Amino acid sequence: MEEVVVLIIGAGPAGLATAACLRQHSIPYLVIEREDCIASLWRCRTYDRVKLHLAKEFCTLPHMPYPDGTPTYVPKKEFVEYLDAYAERFGIEPRYSVSVESAEYDEGARRWVVAARDMAAGTEIQFTARFLVVATGENAVGVVPEIPGIESFPGETVHSSTYRSGGGYAGKRVLVVGCGNSGMEIAYDLASHGAATSIVVRSPVHIMTKGLIRLGMTLVQHVPVTIVDFLIVTIANFTFGDLSRHGIVRPKTGPLLLKAKTGRSSVIDVGTAGLIKKGIIKVFGEISNINGNKVEFEGEKECYFDAIIFATGYKTTVNSWLKDENCIMNSDGLPKKGYPNHWKGENGLYCAGFASRGLAGISMDAKNIVDDIVSTIESA
Repeated sequence: MEEVVVLIIGAGPAGLATAACLRQHSIPYLVIEREDCIASLWRCRTYDRVKLHLAKEFCTLPHMPYPDGTPTYVPKKEFVEYLDAYAERFGIEPRYSVSVESAEYDEGARRWVVAARDMAAGTEIQFTARFLVVATGENAVGVVPEIPGIESFPGETVHSSTYRSGGGYAGKRVLVVGCGNSGMEIAYDLASHGAATSIVVRSPVHIMTKGLIRLGMTLVQHVPVTIVDFLIVTIANFTFGDLSRHGIVRPKTGPLLLKAKTGRSSVIDVGTAGLIKKGIIKVFGEISNINGNKVEFEGEKECYFDAIIFATGYKTTVNSWLKDENCIMNSDGLPKKGYPNHWKGENGLYCAGFASRGLAGISMDAKNIVDDIVSTIESA
């Protein structure tokens, strides 16, 4: 049994940000992490060419800016280095290879009791904590949809979390399922490496440039969001032309308002739209069936592929171990309360990094959580 004041589960950006804010107030804490490193999603489960999609001024963690000379849109390598330097600066030393099996509030002791397993030693551990911060994030495990006939496909099928580069796909017919930022960027990477690339676009999506999103996020601090959305959509339409002819339509709700209401991000174009307009990347609708190498789509279209990459997102695993009678999370493992009140539960329970608002949202969560912990301690 180990007693701690604050137990943080997860050593990604949300866990690190919360730990740094606690350190600023000299509040004791412990970070435990299932993997053997900090920021395992960024370090181990992202493709090589990925960069932060927002400008660096919207992507800093609390109390530490990026070093001078950091590119405006931070590449994967530099971002991981920033997180390593962040942990070192604030003396954050997570306990690695610790897998949480259950977390439950003990009313009598007024403490959270967390049962875990040290995966390296093969031993059981139990923690008690006055405050519990769930910082495992929205992207714990990859989601692959159920598609009729997928078991008959003889080629490679992978989730985007295991994709690194298009170098091994040259000359192959590859289908990317999913039209978010990962899907669009992976499609571009594949085409750039000589793969015959297609992408499934199942729902409306905003295609934007990095500059337009940066402009929008700057203007929206001073101008109503509907006006900003109208402006950047107008410029985007002029920039990209009518993409509906190529199977891509815009949502009726503007990009910034859509993000605020639903957490759905715009696609930041890295050149994919241009390749789609040239016919280099082909667009298909919903998959209806797979029969061997043949993939059948709605509208009676069909095509043959050698590999399928699922850029279909992630899900959380919180509900598999968090036993919370007051239910801070819904059945999908996401906060029941809407933004900006999503981060606080009952009995000293908090969640950080579950608002679908990127690193800026993570920083806000960390500050709010620690301010609340400080207030609770001081009023006791």
